[in-house]
Amino acid sequence: MSVFISDALAQSEAVAPAAGDPFMALLPLVLFAVVFYFLLIRPQAKRQKEHRKMVESLTKGDEIITMGGMAGRIADIGENFALVEIADGMTVKIRRTAVESVLPKGTLHEL
Repeated sequence: MSVFISDALAQSEAVAPAAGDPFMALLPLVLFAVVFYFLLIRPQAKRQKEHRKMVESLTKGDEIITMGGMAGRIADIGENFALVEIADGMTVKIRRTAVESVLPKGTLHEL
């Protein structure tokens, strides 16, 4: 019977994992976080900063396109909302943050 016990002990010692460097175990996780930051978080933050700057610089008379696809000219602008003239005498009130892009002057006449 002691023959079987010694074999079991020998086998469990051979299968036991070797102790490794704890820093090497965290290295893949750190690399994943760095790649995640540079590929996803940083570009999104840059786009948000550019959009915020564009929204703050809106003035009366700017030709814009909203996120809903509506094109028009800003007739009046407030702190949070803007009146956009989409046709002669037709104005709609939108949130300033709903502006997707500012068009060059005279673009609405070409549409």
